[in-house]
Amino acid sequence: MIAPVIVGTMIARPAGLTRAVPALYSLALAALILGPLLGPGYLLLRDAVSTPRSYLTDSALGLTDAAARAVPQDALIAALTSVVDGGLVVKAILLSALWLAGWGAARMVAALLPTTGLGPQLLASTVLLWNPYVAERLLQGHWSLLTGYAALPWTVLAALRLRRSPVPWSPRSWCPLGLTLAAAGLTPTGALLATTLAAVLLALPGGAGARWSRLAVTAALAVAASAPWLTATALSGAGAQGSDPAGVAAFAARAEPGLGTLGSLAGLGGIWNSTAVPATRTGIFALVGTAVLLAVVACGLPALWRRRGNPVIVALAVVAAAAVLLPALAATGWGLTAGEWAATRVPGAGLLRDAQKWVALAVPFYALAAAAGAGALARLGGRVFGTATAGRNRTGAAAAVGIVAVLIALPDLAWGVGGALRPVHYPASWERVASQLRTADESGDVAVLPAGMFRLFPYSGDAPVLDPAPRMLPEDVLQTGELIVAEGTVEGEGSRARDVERLLLAGEDADGLANLGVRWVLLEHSTPGPLGQSRRTLDQLDEVYADEELSLYRMAGPVEVTAADPVRRAASVAAHLVWAALLAGSALGLLAHRARDRRGRGRADQA
Repeated sequence: MIAPVIVGTMIARPAGLTRAVPALYSLALAALILGPLLGPGYLLLRDAVSTPRSYLTDSALGLTDAAARAVPQDALIAALTSVVDGGLVVKAILLSALWLAGWGAARMVAALLPTTGLGPQLLASTVLLWNPYVAERLLQGHWSLLTGYAALPWTVLAALRLRRSPVPWSPRSWCPLGLTLAAAGLTPTGALLATTLAAVLLALPGGAGARWSRLAVTAALAVAASAPWLTATALSGAGAQGSDPAGVAAFAARAEPGLGTLGSLAGLGGIWNSTAVPATRTGIFALVGTAVLLAVVACGLPALWRRRGNPVIVALAVVAAAAVLLPALAATGWGLTAGEWAATRVPGAGLLRDAQKWVALAVPFYALAAAAGAGALARLGGRVFGTATAGRNRTGAAAAVGIVAVLIALPDLAWGVGGALRPVHYPASWERVASQLRTADESGDVAVLPAGMFRLFPYSGDAPVLDPAPRMLPEDVLQTGELIVAEGTVEGEGSRARDVERLLLAGEDADGLANLGVRWVLLEHSTPGPLGQSRRTLDQLDEVYADEELSLYRMAGPVEVTAADPVRRAASVAAHLVWAALLAGSALGLLAHRARDRRGRGRADQA
């Protein structure tokens, strides 16, 4: 039913709605993708965990011995959920990200291909939103990574503005880039994606200002946008420890049926987890869907080749090629060897091990090429069917055909990726345990049983999910960071949580827990997992809460508190405030400049 609406909008639209249509269309597509998730409840799927309330613990600030992979995301959620329900917060951010991703694609096309009409813009929005990358990252639970993905077309627009400005240090010039980098910086990966794209585009020759000055502005903005995770990594030392080299092969890009690794990546698929893919990507239809997507993109390559005098278009093409080829090379034998060497020797290299996520950098060029291809399809249709129809209407009709093709190529992205994204409802036990900890006078961390980071609750569906305890409880919850993948186990960076887990499974004396900073032990009853001889240790503790879902145990004696010292915590909070100031300040600066522009146009009209 969506195709007739699209065609009608593109061919017979009111002139005043032209600028609003891409935004409305992208919002509709985003809502269609998320579908049932938008109902009451919480997102709990694989790596995605939303809870009614989160807390500004050391873990949320990235100050534990684990790698700071969820900053400033966790701190932002902790701040917002002090006044708004966490389920609403996460769903609002995710919906906004997808909406802005599609809208940004249309705006990018309008800026780089100004002669194209509305139809090609909507086709670009569809390509950016309706593809295997979005589907697989949603199924893996990487909702915050999609904010970085959504920032990419806006990063292109911000870079274009900065290139045209003779004064890059002017707030009018840098505020758009500051906003996109800060929004992408919700996660470290997002910050790297947007920074990489911005740096490439702003390093190109040409433009109104000096290249060194705009690169200096970009570097300053990138540091501010990345301040939370850079500071947390420096303070905790987690980045200097190296990561388990087994993670390189475990998280390498994966070949999908009939495609090979390179074909999978070119089709924007190939995530490492074979269970986090739509059903249509598990069989030969993956080949069909990839062929359709690439055909839509390929139609625009000749038109973009004729525009090769535009350095930005050329740079986007080069970035897209690298974003596909390099992860494919990383999955080869020598690529895996090089990755394993880097994981153990190069600080922070573990951030690069999920190679498929970098294919996001190819998507802006894909969207641009698809938009350019609508004109080529229209010309082909004119030659085949005659030229009675006006050229712009032919282009709109060709774009509608492209949109329908892209939608059909991945039909199960609709309605929560085939229903996989659906809200869950936590048992009341979680709030009772959280309340018990909030009102307790004693300090100390929480250990969790069964061992491991992933759970299979009756209320969470068939896929394993991250334990919600670290985001549900007001004290730091120890987690080993150990991941169970098809190829085996990938160890985390921290050591204290592993020591606590070994002590519990061995049933050793409870004093060992106190020496490791543990005040509480939470036993989750409704999920499978190893318990070992932990009952011997638990019997030495005081049971302060118990029901059919959860039991909470307390260490009665003194505990060696291991919380971050005030100086480190203050430094981390300051870094988060720098990021928040960049986000809010850039947004306010843009609004102020637009308001002044409107007033100026109003005075000019009156004159």
